[in-house]
Amino acid sequence: MTTRRTPLPGVGVQYDLSTRDGRHISVVAHQDGRRFLGFYRPDDPDACQATIPLDPDEAGALAELISPEEAASTTVQHGDIELDLVSERITVEPQSPYRGRLLADTMARRRTGASVVAVLRRTGAVPSPRPDFRLEAGDVLLVVGTRQGVDAAAELIAGTLGADEDEA
Repeated sequence: MTTRRTPLPGVGVQYDLSTRDGRHISVVAHQDGRRFLGFYRPDDPDACQATIPLDPDEAGALAELISPEEAASTTVQHGDIELDLVSERITVEPQSPYRGRLLADTMARRRTGASVVAVLRRTGAVPSPRPDFRLEAGDVLLVVGTRQGVDAAAELIAGTLGADEDEA
């Protein structure tokens, strides 16, 4: 099973999933909340067989059916300030530049404004991981922040945000 996240400037983000049996599914998440599901032919993973448009309510309902804990978004009101917060699970892939490195090495909060509030590992959850927590391939980071910050954190962990800084 492989997943890929591709920013679509001015549109949103495309998420691609190749299942273990070789099927290709994609979700295009538009900035206005609309979602499009794409289903690809088994004999040609680049040929889209069908697309299904979903409005934000339909996309939320589908997300709840598939994985209730994944569909977390809230608006926080503090005085005159309103801030939309999202939480997202970001997997540390084997090719991540942070695999085997300390959480502190990511400088995620400083670089993206998003916070890693927990790490989910096959052996259990680690809430509020310390900066000296060592990341492993397969770890799932529970990240909270603005949509922009969480998206930047996903790019950071994937190695596509500030890659030349990570070489140092």
